[in-house]
Amino acid sequence: MSGIVGALSVDPSYVQPRERILAMRDALAHRGPDGKGLWIDGPVALGHRRLAIVDVANGQQPMSNEDGTIWVVFNGEIYNHADLRGQLIAQGHIYRTRSDTETILHLYEACGDALVGRLQGMFAFAIWDMTRRRLLLARDRLGIKPLYYVVTDEELLFASEVKAFVAGGWRTRFNDAVLPEFLANRYVAGDETLFQGARKLPPGHTLSWSAEDGLAVRRYWRLPAPAVVDAGISLDAEAARLRESLRAAVTRHLMSDVPLGIFLSGGIDSSALAALAAPLVAGPLQTFSVGFDEASADELPYARVVAQAIGADHHEVRVTPEEFFEALPDLIWHQDEPLAFTSNVPLYFVSRLAQEHVKGLLTGEGADELFLGSNRYRVTLWNQRFAGLFGAMVPAVLRRGVRRGIRHLPSPARRYLDRSFLALHSTSRALFFDNFAVFPDRERHRLVARGGDGRDPYRFGLRCYSQARGGPLDRMSATDLQTHLCELLMKQDRMSMATSIESRVPFLDDDLVAEVARMPSQLKLRAWRTKAVLRRAVTDLLPAQILTRRNRGFPVPFGVWVRDRFAPIVDEFVLGDRAIGRGWFHRQRVRQLVEEHRRGAADHGERLWLLINLEIWQRIFCDGDRPVEIMRPVWRRQGRRHAVDHEGGPLAARLRRPSADVPDRLGVGARP
Repeated sequence: MSGIVGALSVDPSYVQPRERILAMRDALAHRGPDGKGLWIDGPVALGHRRLAIVDVANGQQPMSNEDGTIWVVFNGEIYNHADLRGQLIAQGHIYRTRSDTETILHLYEACGDALVGRLQGMFAFAIWDMTRRRLLLARDRLGIKPLYYVVTDEELLFASEVKAFVAGGWRTRFNDAVLPEFLANRYVAGDETLFQGARKLPPGHTLSWSAEDGLAVRRYWRLPAPAVVDAGISLDAEAARLRESLRAAVTRHLMSDVPLGIFLSGGIDSSALAALAAPLVAGPLQTFSVGFDEASADELPYARVVAQAIGADHHEVRVTPEEFFEALPDLIWHQDEPLAFTSNVPLYFVSRLAQEHVKGLLTGEGADELFLGSNRYRVTLWNQRFAGLFGAMVPAVLRRGVRRGIRHLPSPARRYLDRSFLALHSTSRALFFDNFAVFPDRERHRLVARGGDGRDPYRFGLRCYSQARGGPLDRMSATDLQTHLCELLMKQDRMSMATSIESRVPFLDDDLVAEVARMPSQLKLRAWRTKAVLRRAVTDLLPAQILTRRNRGFPVPFGVWVRDRFAPIVDEFVLGDRAIGRGWFHRQRVRQLVEEHRRGAADHGERLWLLINLEIWQRIFCDGDRPVEIMRPVWRRQGRRHAVDHEGGPLAARLRRPSADVPDRLGVGARP
């Protein structure tokens, strides 16, 4: 795990300024506190910050091949590097280290761009081929590791995080064309970002540049097609096969020269990983959990049950509302964009706790999307089935009357029926996309005053859905693996890297994904039982109360907090003069949202979360405010002192301190 940066000028006589590349590199010091490297060759520069996990003593980057004609910077882990190493040595390649980085170099020498098809793991890397004067960027199949790039008439920049571009002098501007998509989905799918001109290299893609061929982005991997439904398929047989595949994936992801642990939420996904990993490590497995004082959002009791059952050495942290909000601006700085999910914040705190004991965490990300664990899959499936019957049996005029009547029902009934086939059109756009949007079409049109360019906010997801193969559930899973999961993985990467700890995702092991993607959806969602085959695979490993738990995600009582005690957060970042004055939203509708939420007429917690995050993001990255100053107006509204004394206080001691290697600059992109 590490941070990578680079710059390539189209002018072959240009020499990259050393100080600029150093500034870009050291803006990512939190990603790699164990080492730093820099290589400049005229118009080309590569920079690296290292978090040493494999071959701790060696493996420094940038790294070159034997004759110095090929250079690489790499972020991630290659889990099959030992097998590849043996094959490459047999072909005559000479190794100087035990690192997986060197395997990437020799594999490129052996098969060029086709190396990406042979790598198993999580990766984002850049290779400069001096002989061909050619740059190659690559990202793993599902986007576990991030990689961004900027292309201008003069140069190409790339980095693990956008803030590296800012540190190198790149000017930031809000890409307001994607505002409707952000409000609908919480994130921007595809290759665009909230920054004008900054793009994501999509998962499963490479980018190459040379003077002769120019810029080319190519896709090298697609999700395997699901198998044809077999009425005689055995759930028990498939569960047994899955059990062994999952055990093999966990074994691969425990590859390390440093201690690893598991983020234990108390749900079935992380609990299954913990149960499988416990017998594979020396001594008790280190597990880490986070919770809140509010009983409705506290998952710690479930995590304790699992930890006790597997004999883990268990660690916990509780997050107070004060700590939650105080950390928020700093975490938005780390993420380079608004936090899509309230769960980002507790994930940071549990990563901070884990960093005191281990250097890496295994997490359960990806299981929901692979095994159809989210409630929205079964709701959409049943809506699709009943919508067909409703449309066939009820005349159109009566269907319209039902939809109008639902709007006049009391709030509790309206809230549920509004998401049903009775109120929705029978298209996949309405049932799967708009139905689960934070701001669906009707609400978004009432809110947005300007921004957007007329594009459908679900265009990328709809394209994924239409290109996917199989039935409706297969298409939903394939879509979420290319959209929703990418945001979850970015959250996982940024919040763990904010504390200089590596996160690993065994459910997204390449072999396991290929196996589960081909599995018929009838094994994953059976009637109302989600993750059926996964539950059967680990039945004897977990306590019954974990196996039968409803999937809750990671609950955070944000809506309750801002309704009363922390209402000044909303007053400042939603209703405040700076927020309203930007002109993105209709004032009357914004005030109505807040008023409805405060008096309990509606739960707009998720919507207020997005608006608050967007405003804080703009203050940091567009206005140049220091993250450490962001919350001061809020605390003044509450009539109390700043919650954190950054010269040293109880909360300050628990927040990650910036590395001494980070330049002490103020303004956009500067660390507090």
